[in-house]
Amino acid sequence: MTNYYVVFLIPIILSYLLTPLAKYTAKKIGAIDVPKDDRRVHKVPIPRLGGLAIYLASIISMLIFLPIDKTMVSIMIGGTIIVITGIIDDVKPMSARWKLFFQILSAAVLIMGDVKIEFFGNPFVKHGIINLGVFSIPVTIFWVVGITNTLNLIDGLDGLSAGVGAIAAVSLFFVAAGIDYFDTSMVMILCAIIAGSAFGFLPHNFNPAKIFMGDTGALFLGYMLSVVAMEGVMKSVATITIVVPILALGLPIFDTAFAIFRRLINKRPIMEADKGHVHHRLLAKGLSQKQVVLILYMVSAVFGSTAILMAGLKPEYGTIATSIVLTLVLIGAVRFGVVGVIDAKKKNREKR
Repeated sequence: MTNYYVVFLIPIILSYLLTPLAKYTAKKIGAIDVPKDDRRVHKVPIPRLGGLAIYLASIISMLIFLPIDKTMVSIMIGGTIIVITGIIDDVKPMSARWKLFFQILSAAVLIMGDVKIEFFGNPFVKHGIINLGVFSIPVTIFWVVGITNTLNLIDGLDGLSAGVGAIAAVSLFFVAAGIDYFDTSMVMILCAIIAGSAFGFLPHNFNPAKIFMGDTGALFLGYMLSVVAMEGVMKSVATITIVVPILALGLPIFDTAFAIFRRLINKRPIMEADKGHVHHRLLAKGLSQKQVVLILYMVSAVFGSTAILMAGLKPEYGTIATSIVLTLVLIGAVRFGVVGVIDAKKKNREKR
């Protein structure tokens, strides 16, 4: 029987010990984040590339605790593509087009390893499913690329993405533990590894951060979370399969969705950065970085707990609960101003 405490502890130790090496490497290759615009909260140059420690801790732990079969090889190759993309981007910004290309490539590698979304649970029929058929490939690519980018988009404060990613992994661990229709031990091990690697990095990354995870870490964490959601939750016919992982990853997913909507209604490019993210809004209310991050940790934990509870609900109750949760999220988003028109005066106030 797998000792999940050990599986969780090993990547924590590895990630913690490997982070100074990542910091040294970042300085050698010039992967430094220089505060050159008003969106950045830090005031001094800080090394990026902390994600390299998360990646190495994860890969080493996978080699120790998991069988190296076709599925695992595809996951590790896809993750390596993502990490190489992140390293390049952390040294010299890569165009959005090339980043998208490599993310699609990593998704294609997963599909070749039979890691894909083949059906959704039908919320209106007990143990019913909706087969995707030929749409399985584009849906899988959309999911992997989308989730891969969500953690990167909220990576604006010390420790935020690492903590949120770890909480999401823990949530998906417990969701997978409650599924009894197939063996979820591999998924649970992966979740423990992801959470452990992120938690091990946090002591170096929490405010005041000594190193950032950079695109290397944020993209890799997002990619791995998309994988465990597909291999675990989305293979179950006992849950509202699409809703549960969305809730487990609620904070980054909803913040990204609102950012896209906000930029569309303001007629601004979707990929253009702004200061409308939830963490920016909380900072604007006078909270410190630590306060904002801890609040968002709690929000992520609430989302994760809701996902765990919803996974065990009957379909009809799950549908009602989903409607309530989404309504509350929308109200909260409007209340904090993360969705809506940003006029020129408001933007000027934010810059000041």
